Amino acid sequence: MNKVIDFVKASVDEMANKVTWPDYASLQKSSFLVLIASLIFALLIGLIDLGFENILKWVYNAF
Repeated sequence: MNKVIDFVKASVDEMANKVTWPDYASLQKSSFLVLIASLIFALLIGLIDLGFENILKWVYNAF
């Protein structure tokens, strides 16, 4: 049990004193970039899916 308590104390100390936290503006900029990249990837995957769907419909209707 002492190992668990020591681990938690060390983790809290590291998070409070050794981790460099980003400022709010940097965090907002990063979040905005992640949002835009996610939307672009979602649109790209949606277009690929739509293309495969149309190709498969064409193939199934041809036979």
